[in-house]
Amino acid sequence: MPKLLRISTEPITFKITLAGQFKFLREKGWEVILVSADGREVFQVCSSEGVSHVEIPFAKGLDIIHDFTCFLNLVSLFKKEKPDMVHSHGAKAGFLSMLAASFAGISHRIHTVSDMPFSGGKPGKENSLRFTEKWTFAKASELWVISTGMLNYFSSKSLVSDSKLKLVGKGSSNGIDLSKFNRSALKENHLVAATMRILPGENEFILMVVGGLSKQRGTEDLVAAFLSSKILSASKLVLIGPWDKSEEGAISTETAQHVNEHAKIIHIDWTDHIEHHLALADVLVQPSDQEGFSTVLLEAAAMQVPVICSDGVGNTSLVVQKKSGLIYPAGDVSVLKEAIEFAFVKRDFMAACAEQLAHEVEKHYDRKSFHTQLLQNYERVLQHG
Repeated sequence: MPKLLRISTEPITFKITLAGQFKFLREKGWEVILVSADGREVFQVCSSEGVSHVEIPFAKGLDIIHDFTCFLNLVSLFKKEKPDMVHSHGAKAGFLSMLAASFAGISHRIHTVSDMPFSGGKPGKENSLRFTEKWTFAKASELWVISTGMLNYFSSKSLVSDSKLKLVGKGSSNGIDLSKFNRSALKENHLVAATMRILPGENEFILMVVGGLSKQRGTEDLVAAFLSSKILSASKLVLIGPWDKSEEGAISTETAQHVNEHAKIIHIDWTDHIEHHLALADVLVQPSDQEGFSTVLLEAAAMQVPVICSDGVGNTSLVVQKKSGLIYPAGDVSVLKEAIEFAFVKRDFMAACAEQLAHEVEKHYDRKSFHTQLLQNYERVLQHG
């Protein structure tokens, strides 16, 4: 029975981003041990997936002494468990896990790269990585990127040896659960609750964005475009996601005031029923260009909600301009405003795009298919080890 350790700093990654993978692998004869800091999600994930968990008290931010202690704990864990494979997710978990696994003599060290490199989007720094990224990428035996755009980016910039780069299926972190993100499967009570939170007016055009409220993820651009649009009086902007309180991500005081006080903007901190909220949306906007692949675009597509997105590689790996959605240059508020106004007027066109994207997602990104391809890649790693 092959033994696999999956590592993330926080257990919420196992619950939301990677849901179902561990149960599937266990049923296929693998022993899976999850490794993360403690959290309320641990019991739920272990119970639903049928796997065990080991706590490593990862901390947010830089703490050299604490991080070194976690590194030593990981080395001890790897030497004790002697896994066939270690697979990490997230910057800090990847850095510490790949170093520790290499030190402990683990041959198969996989790290999933889910976000663009830290300096990848900064002019003049396209060919540079930060210190932790360099070490993570160097010590991993394979780097699994989550989109064709990321694969092309890393290859074209020569940031990583092509032999290390892998893509599972067509991309994404976990595909999409088509049994959940399905209009015919919605529950009336959750739909009513979502309606009460949004309170859409009669014939009101609902624009929705799902993800953290952050300057880096385009929140300021979207709010500015919405408030300056010609459709303001006939529409509502619904923001679903927590505030980014970091110094880099914090949005301006003016934008925050609009989010909190404007009658046409609704902020919902979070919900476990995204699908019921998406069912009320006329358009899903993805203003962020930070992700390697946007899961929320998969969710919107499965719910047949038209999409507008920035031209980040994680978006353009899925959406084709004016065929399956609208794409605008990240940071260009005027073009985003025009796209919003276009979507309001050309609803039949947007519906046709949504239908095309739904077809693509159903064909290539079904979670069941992704899990099968994941297993095939694990087996490939073991066979060629």
